[in-house]
Amino acid sequence: MQSMRTLEQERARYAWQCIQHCLDHAIEGLRARIAEERNEKNREELQRRLKTLQSEEGGKNWKKGYGSLARKVPSLILTNGLGQTLAFLKAKGKGDPSDEHEVFYQHISNWLKQRLRLEDDLLEWIVNSANSQQYRITTMEALAFLQWLKRFAEAILPKGEE
Repeated sequence: MQSMRTLEQERARYAWQCIQHCLDHAIEGLRARIAEERNEKNREELQRRLKTLQSEEGGKNWKKGYGSLARKVPSLILTNGLGQTLAFLKAKGKGDPSDEHEVFYQHISNWLKQRLRLEDDLLEWIVNSANSQQYRITTMEALAFLQWLKRFAEAILPKGEE
């Protein structure tokens, strides 16, 4: 029998998974992109980036960037709003599965989509469908989730220059 878990426990569990596997998600995404790439020159560039991510120094730098986002994004949401912050992460990540902004966006998006039972893109839902009450509730849920993500990032990811 599976025990009942509180919402806080579920947030913590998902945030812990995100932090522990953040670099793995970037590497998996990059491998998938390499498998799809048909242009040889682009494929070589992607493989060079994969090699960098898999190196000790490259992985450490990537984790510093992700940890920095975990510390900054909650204040960005409070200052600019959830939609603006998600748009910022999307713009910086540019759909690159190995970029820490894109991986961070996917982690927030996946959690909120699961909670909201959304199948559409989160940003599109915010822009086209969400009413003000749904937007406010989604923002509060994002901040509650990010509190766990920030704490775990502070606990186990290397700290970069802020």
